[in-house]
Amino acid sequence: MSETRVAPAAATAIPAAIEAEGLWMTYRESAVPVEVLRDVSLSVAPGEMVAIVGASGSGKSTLLHLLGGLDTPSQGRIRVRGEELTGLGEDARSRLRARTVGFIFQFHQLLPEFTALENAMMPGWITGDPASAVEARATALLQGLGLGARLEHKPSELSGGEQQRVAVARALHHRPAVLLADEPTGNLDRPATETLLKILDRYRREESQAIVIATHNQDVARAAGRVVALEDGHLRPMKL
Repeated sequence: MSETRVAPAAATAIPAAIEAEGLWMTYRESAVPVEVLRDVSLSVAPGEMVAIVGASGSGKSTLLHLLGGLDTPSQGRIRVRGEELTGLGEDARSRLRARTVGFIFQFHQLLPEFTALENAMMPGWITGDPASAVEARATALLQGLGLGARLEHKPSELSGGEQQRVAVARALHHRPAVLLADEPTGNLDRPATETLLKILDRYRREESQAIVIATHNQDVARAAGRVVALEDGHLRPMKL
C-alpha cells in the first residue's frame, strides 16, 4: 500500500515594510558617470531594525533617500507596505512618503522659529489633519520622549539630544511603517546616543516600525538586529 504524503501548509509570509530590488544609482552630472549603487536589494520586515554601515561617500545616504522616495533610482524598484514607490509621479510619491515614511537626520532640520511642539506638529499641518488631533498627537509624543516641560521651547533653547528627540517626534507623527535615520547620533554624546537608541527600540517594538539606520557608530550598529555593509556600491551582510 503506497503512503500518502501531505505537503505541509505553507507558512504565511509577513509582507515587508519596505523592499528594494535591484537598485542602481548612477550620477551623470560629469563627463564620467559615477555609479554609487550597483544591484542593491534589501527587505526589512515590520518591527525590524537594520543598520547600514560603510565609509563616508559609500552611498549610505543615497540609499536612504531612494528608500524614502526623496530620489529616484536609475534602475530597480522599491515597495513600501506593498505599494510601488518607483515609477510614481512626484505628487503621488510625496503623498505615499507622507503617509508611510518618517525621516531622522543628523542635523535635526528643525525650523528655528517654531517651538518644539510646533516642529512636532509639522507633518500633520502639511497633510491638513484636524488641528486638535495634530496637537494632541505631537504633545503625546513629546511627553513620551521626556520633553513635556519643553513644548514651548525653540530649538536654540534645547540641547542637542533634546533637539534630536523633537526630530524623532516629528518623524513618528503619522505612525510611519518605515523610519529612516541618517547618522542620527552623529552630533550626540554617549548618554544622548543611548537614550535615542532606547527610544527607537521602544517604538520599534510598540508600533512594529521597520527602522533603517545609516551609521558610522559601531555601538549603534550593534543595537540593530541586522547589519549590512555598503562597499563599492554593493550591499552585503556583516557581523560585528
